[in-house]
Amino acid sequence: MPLPADRHAVLTASRTLKMARSAHAYVRGSTAQFYEWLAASPSAKRVPEGPAIWICGDCHLGNLGPIANGVGRVEVQIRDLDQAVIGNPAHDLIRLGLSLATAARGSDLPGVTTARMMEEMVEGYAAAIHDPTSGDAGVEPHVVRSIKRQAVSRRWRHLAKERLDAVEPEIPLGTKFWALADEERSALHGLFEDPRVAHMILSLKGKPADREVRLVDAAYWMKGCSSLGLLRYAAIVALRTSKGRWSFALVDLKQAVDPVAPSAVSEKMPDDHGERVVAAARALSPHLGSRMMAVRLLGRSFFIRELAPQDLKLEIDQFSHGEAVRSARYLAFVVGKAHARQMDAATREEWRSVLEADRRGAIDTPSWLWESVVSLAGSHEAGYLDHCRRYALAA
Repeated sequence: MPLPADRHAVLTASRTLKMARSAHAYVRGSTAQFYEWLAASPSAKRVPEGPAIWICGDCHLGNLGPIANGVGRVEVQIRDLDQAVIGNPAHDLIRLGLSLATAARGSDLPGVTTARMMEEMVEGYAAAIHDPTSGDAGVEPHVVRSIKRQAVSRRWRHLAKERLDAVEPEIPLGTKFWALADEERSALHGLFEDPRVAHMILSLKGKPADREVRLVDAAYWMKGCSSLGLLRYAAIVALRTSKGRWSFALVDLKQAVDPVAPSAVSEKMPDDHGERVVAAARALSPHLGSRMMAVRLLGRSFFIRELAPQDLKLEIDQFSHGEAVRSARYLAFVVGKAHARQMDAATREEWRSVLEADRRGAIDTPSWLWESVVSLAGSHEAGYLDHCRRYALAA
């Protein structure tokens, strides 16, 4: 089912506006260009080929944050796996480095800070590869500590008010949520009548499998930069309790499509893109993967997950020098831990030795990483300014 013409026009305009708001927003919304510019950069042939593992594929700051597991424990993990593939872990490092460097520039920090961030990023990542269980993640940055504290205290009412602008179990239509076509509403009702889907939602709530699950309300969800233009829905689902009352869950349904991140040709991934995303989540972000499921809807591949009140993304408006450096080490440790849990000890040490081999000179960062980030920063800055010019002319 293609997007209606009016929806498509509004989504295109919204995506253009979001990407014009800041250079960092442009980085988040230009994943395809990232890989094109990386392949064309002078350092492309020097990027090492790491072990073939699941990688995020779009490892920027906004795709990291606190995530709750099924019993409410919160941990900072990768929170968006749309682009995940079995591929080269070096790509996640470069993507994270570019995101950090762009955030530093947006905070008007000097280039020296960016150099220190890259050094600490490699230190944090290597520490996780060496020992993903008790390695040194460094001092937890204030922005992470603050958002984790906020996450653990959140409940359904906070999620509903933030996502739905209401605490009653209905989805208010407006700029974020749009009315469904009859075909979409019928398909969603059918989906939540599927025993497999109902069982997954009940299991997350710790309720017996014979309890009733029903769709209360649903809407098309206009959200994100890179995912705009794909089918995405928000649904409120009711679950009957043992006392005959109803509790509620907010479910995100997102279309899964071909990733743009390059994959390892020798490795087999699931053919269904929803199953690919779920498999990647279980490998990289267990808290998230335990709450996800691949489904078919309207003849297309989707993945669904219940949104937990504790799920938040890192919002970094301004970095100080110290906070930027601490964040680089800590977040790289998070990514390294996600990579390392897929490797045995010998593979981890071999990959760590590759990272350490090229750390020489005044800037203690592997030259392929530093040169890649510098080259991509220039390409993205030029792309961003051109994007803003086109937006201004159209506006």
